[in-house]
Amino acid sequence: MKKNQIIQLEISDITSDGNGVGKFDGMTVFVPETAVGDVINVKVVKVLKSYAYGIVQEIIKPSEDRIASDCPYFPKCGGCSFRHITYESEARLKEKFVYDAFTRIGKIKADFLPILECESHYKYRNKAQYPVSNSPNGNICGFYAKRSHRIICGTECMLLPDIFSRIADCIVNYTNINAIIGYDERTGKGLLRHIFIRKGYYSDEIMVCLVVKRAAVSEFKPLCNELTEKFECIKSIVMNINPENNNVILGKKTVTLWGREFISDFMCGNKIDISPEAFYQVNTPQAEKLYALAKEFVQPSGNEILLDLYCGAGTIGLSMADSVKRLIGVEIIPQAVENARKNAERNNIVNAEFICSDAGRAAEHLADNAVKPDVIILDPPRKGCDAKTLDAVLKMNPEKIVMISCNPATAARDCAYLNQYGYSVRKVRAVDLFARTTHVECVVLMSMIEA
Repeated sequence: MKKNQIIQLEISDITSDGNGVGKFDGMTVFVPETAVGDVINVKVVKVLKSYAYGIVQEIIKPSEDRIASDCPYFPKCGGCSFRHITYESEARLKEKFVYDAFTRIGKIKADFLPILECESHYKYRNKAQYPVSNSPNGNICGFYAKRSHRIICGTECMLLPDIFSRIADCIVNYTNINAIIGYDERTGKGLLRHIFIRKGYYSDEIMVCLVVKRAAVSEFKPLCNELTEKFECIKSIVMNINPENNNVILGKKTVTLWGREFISDFMCGNKIDISPEAFYQVNTPQAEKLYALAKEFVQPSGNEILLDLYCGAGTIGLSMADSVKRLIGVEIIPQAVENARKNAERNNIVNAEFICSDAGRAAEHLADNAVKPDVIILDPPRKGCDAKTLDAVLKMNPEKIVMISCNPATAARDCAYLNQYGYSVRKVRAVDLFARTTHVECVVLMSMIEA
């Protein structure tokens, strides 16, 4: 096989990052924007020792799963990967992604439950992060192209509320009128880096966060009046300062320009305060189903000590607080911990406490101080749990561990580690919070292996 060669393939599978898989003369070829059952002509663009990458040149016979995309930015934008197939086929793929991760990576046997499908496929995201840059015709914002930091100009998105686009366009227009330069990642020059917007699903409250290279209160203060006059649902306008020359979105300091320093919403019946830095699931109704499933796996009796590691603003633990004896939440982001404490107070939850610490260090400290939780909930970032956290969990010897993970591969790895030291995976269920993307969550129940 050679680069630029045209070959014919039948797509037999889809990888967890959305690439179709075909075989040619025993060589695996990965092709994006394809569907299982597609027969296609492919141009080979990269050849490695045992596999290659290609792009579709011609669809000879389309898969039964294939549909026409309804988005003008697909597939250039890196947000969605599955706008060209039916949601039914997407759900089957995601269920398989989770099953394959646990059986192949973790070598785990368990009861794999059917995927909990995403009820809404449109406008479900409560958060947007628009990168901003400068062009010869002024500032632009939009979304990153796949596998790059090149901005696809345009703020409308099938996954975002329409009002987000109008707010972002208003901000960009203001910067162009007032000669405020968008940020250039390559040179580190420019002021406005990102437009970060959050919306309460039930409350309709909106937060606008301007991510800037340096403090620029005077430059953006007049914008507050313009935004709040046009959009009554805006309750908070803040400025996050990130002076670093990197591609991390938020910096360490946030100042309030107008209104409150947070917005409020409801999650599982609790009123929740959300700061810019706090983790909060982007699909609220589906997250409530996710947390209900976790609670179903926990099966609280009212007498448990529940430890919620990586707790964010406390939403998972607080959703179960009325069914346990004591709740302990651990989170490393100070603003999120403050949100969690206020959320407990606001909802008259008196059996909850929240610790600001690295999950591993806090778990280790609790274990050393003979705090023995009956149930531990793990909701780690995509990289999964570190060894210190897992070892501390094992040291505390809980009866049950419930893991909520946005990365089935690292979840399978971590569960395999816990399995070596006395915990068996009982149930696994895929949960789709991110329709039309490759992302899928899973909830895992582990319990002690009986001697």
